[in-house]
Amino acid sequence: MKQSGFRAIFIRSLLQIVRRPVYWVGFFLLPLFGFFLLTNEMEEGLPEQVPAAIIDKDGSSMSRQVSQTLSGMQNVDIIADCNSFTEGRHKMQEGEIFGYFLIPENFERDLLAGRSPSITFYTNMTYYVPASLLFKTFKATALYTKAGVMLNVAEAAGIDGAEVMPLLQPVNIQARGIGNPWLNYGIYLCNGFVPGILQLMIFLITCFSLGQEIKYHTSIQLMQMANGSIWRALAAKLLPQTIIWMIIAIFMESWLFGWNHYPMHGSWLWITLSELMFVLACQGLAVFFFGVLPNLRMSLSVSALIGILSFSIAAFSFPVESMYPAIGIFSWILPVRYNYLIYVDQALNGWDIYYSRIWFVAYIIFMVLPLTVGWNIKRQFNHPVYAP
Repeated sequence: MKQSGFRAIFIRSLLQIVRRPVYWVGFFLLPLFGFFLLTNEMEEGLPEQVPAAIIDKDGSSMSRQVSQTLSGMQNVDIIADCNSFTEGRHKMQEGEIFGYFLIPENFERDLLAGRSPSITFYTNMTYYVPASLLFKTFKATALYTKAGVMLNVAEAAGIDGAEVMPLLQPVNIQARGIGNPWLNYGIYLCNGFVPGILQLMIFLITCFSLGQEIKYHTSIQLMQMANGSIWRALAAKLLPQTIIWMIIAIFMESWLFGWNHYPMHGSWLWITLSELMFVLACQGLAVFFFGVLPNLRMSLSVSALIGILSFSIAAFSFPVESMYPAIGIFSWILPVRYNYLIYVDQALNGWDIYYSRIWFVAYIIFMVLPLTVGWNIKRQFNHPVYAP
């Protein structure tokens, strides 16, 4: 006589995890590899010494001074002194540099004569982060050059430098990065992308494990062991996965805030609760996907698509406020979005939990989503039809 009940299904699911290598890869190898890779790549926080080139067609003392100023910038590493625009373009196309700074002929003469020569700089925006840093540095160098020349001309005309500075810079700007004063890319990106990897793997493993029951027609046995209760079957089958995912989530939290020393200005209790509820929310949404499309291939495809798009539409790479409303609305139907908002509120800003309460409610909504599709999963489990 076959065993039945919650415990029997739990042990059955646990044995499936132990015996199938694909679960080991999905639970441990891929998520941990993603965690370590991202945090290692972002270890320095902000890219420095981005390779660039300079093209000085003037060769004057002023152009050499501009070159020295640019070389002294923290984010730029001038590795080449090109003779022509074509040479600089070829080096950028070959990947040796990410941009180049072009000083035109007769730069000093035209500048002193008031003819406004043009300084041109090119950046390869295919590589967004290093190119953006180069663009910012190139622009700052050009502005400093302009201000320096105007100051020299004014002083040569007998005007005191203290009187000229308010005209050159009428408003002094003091920028203070709140929550991330180091301007560390890792603090921002890793706390979005790392949970995003975990969400993707939870989606895939959950849909895979449920789809396998239909593919091999073992769902009938599963329902018999659950005495016909779909909720008992789902809860017992997914509980071992839940425990493993929660362990991985706690490790993720310890890895980010403990080992990598990312700022934690709030309560460890609320961050830990957020990670545990995040796991349940991702599983709830994955079960919902499977309930809507109770097919192994289709549910995995939807899970993979939404999981991958989360890195963009959850506002990790582009702010929701700047998205088209028809696209931005999708950021609110992903658990990882709320995980990030709680992280910002609690870890970075250290706010009271009152201001994050609505995000925890969103987790609960994801958790109860399977209630809307349980009937369809039960129907498919009792009458499994595998469509490859």
